[in-house]
Amino acid sequence: MAKQVLLIQGAGEGAHKEDAKLAKSLRRELGPDYEVRYPAMPNEGDPDDDAWGNVIAAELADLGENAVLVGHSAGAAMLCMFLATSDLELRVAGILLISAPFFGEGGWQVEGFTMPNDFGQRFPDTPVFLYHGSEDETAPIAHLDLYARAIPHAVVRRLEGRNHQLNDDMTEVARDIESLG
Repeated sequence: MAKQVLLIQGAGEGAHKEDAKLAKSLRRELGPDYEVRYPAMPNEGDPDDDAWGNVIAAELADLGENAVLVGHSAGAAMLCMFLATSDLELRVAGILLISAPFFGEGGWQVEGFTMPNDFGQRFPDTPVFLYHGSEDETAPIAHLDLYARAIPHAVVRRLEGRNHQLNDDMTEVARDIESLG
């Protein structure tokens, strides 16, 4: 059976279509030993953490144990919120957060959406990787440092010359997924 990867898209009108390039790159880099699931999230232009959380929970129930969780942009933040607030007993192989905007002190302030201060401590006991491009004009690279403080055991990857979409190149992400075994 193929190893399972769940990729959660970013937010904004057209985000699923735009992030499909990331899914395509990840599938190509990982090859046939992996299945990359890439569900369309509800109301991508005005995301709701409960609605997105329901989709994430349903996908995880279908994937079973030891799936790899990947979130891009607002999808990474939504994944963090889900992991921090879910009462599910999750056993995942790894968590990979790409170009994630930080919502909370020092980051973006959005009414009704603030991650718990200890969200990183609420994650399942599993490897965490953080990726951010130096040329990201959507989510400031300073947000990477906020995530690194919140999740001190995370491996941090600063990718020089890469934009918010990592230039549609998921090579480093794929290599880290493969390292999870």
